[in-house]
Amino acid sequence: MTRKFILIIVPVIALSMLVFGMIHIISAEQQLPKTKPPHTPARNPYGNSIAASGLVEPQSENISIGSPLSGVLLDVFIPSDKVGQQVTKGTPLFRVDDRQLKAQYAWQQASLQAAESQLAKLAAMPRKEDLPPAEARVQAAEAKARLWLDQANRAKKLYAANAVQEEEYRTKVSQYDEAQAQAMTAAAELAELKAGAWEPDKQIARAAIEQAKAQLAITQTEIDRCLVRAPVDGQILQVSIRPGEYVSAPPDKSLIVLGDLTRLRVRVEIDEQDIPRFSSGMPAQAYARGNNAKAIPLQFVRVEPYVVPKRSLTGDNTERVDTRVLQVIYEIGKSEQTLFVGQQMDIFLDAKEPAAEARPLVNATGM
Repeated sequence: MTRKFILIIVPVIALSMLVFGMIHIISAEQQLPKTKPPHTPARNPYGNSIAASGLVEPQSENISIGSPLSGVLLDVFIPSDKVGQQVTKGTPLFRVDDRQLKAQYAWQQASLQAAESQLAKLAAMPRKEDLPPAEARVQAAEAKARLWLDQANRAKKLYAANAVQEEEYRTKVSQYDEAQAQAMTAAAELAELKAGAWEPDKQIARAAIEQAKAQLAITQTEIDRCLVRAPVDGQILQVSIRPGEYVSAPPDKSLIVLGDLTRLRVRVEIDEQDIPRFSSGMPAQAYARGNNAKAIPLQFVRVEPYVVPKRSLTGDNTERVDTRVLQVIYEIGKSEQTLFVGQQMDIFLDAKEPAAEARPLVNATGM
């Protein structure tokens, strides 16, 4: 019974496995239905064209605002929830900690006042109160000199009559000479006092004032640099800072990105393989990624004649990251489509003929 079961069941299992394998092979060889792309790819409007990619940018290009000084941020006047706000030139954006600089400025102001007071003191010399004592010292010295002169004359007469010794006579004469010298010194000091301050001392005081003013100007400049303002009229595109964060100079990232969105432009990157076919001023049209229903007209602006490594990648499998590209700037014409800075676009340039007003490309020699 067991042998009969084996002779029947084993072939049935083998046949079932064979049928399952054949069904699996047949189903695996079936072609899956083609799926439609999420959006219609851009159509080339020209018969002979150069295809390229581009990034939308402001008329002023992206201006990355940095901090000239390192420090902790005290204020961010344009917070992240106000990105897109329109600002004018000179609008405060953020402020780095400037408390130490302000304290230093106050100390330097006091130093300037001290230097100015010193110059005013020299200019006001002599004081009226200083003259009477000096004049009195002169009178006292002259009186003393007359006294010793009288004693010296008496001693001379007595010495001639042998009434006094020579030593006493010489002492009286020496005391008169000393008194006379003291009277001359007092008179010279009075004259110096009446002449006022010495001009070189005034020049030193003036130089000290200018030095204090220069130090104030330096500190004020540093305080002004702590308050970063918008360099041009534009729109805030990105804010990457918060109050209390530490920023370095130069910054390791774009603290605030600003741009003039009055007119949008697109930076077209032409592959180095297509550069020989490119001519300055070529007509061009653009298609926004995901919205290829209507072409956007472009107007040639300029060529940046410096071939750079490609950084804007499209994601194509055939794209090489070591490719170098020529960057061409086109201005975006009137369009009903809403475009954003940094948006990627498909560009087609008409390779048949350049625009009539186009200028030739600058060659490697600059001619």
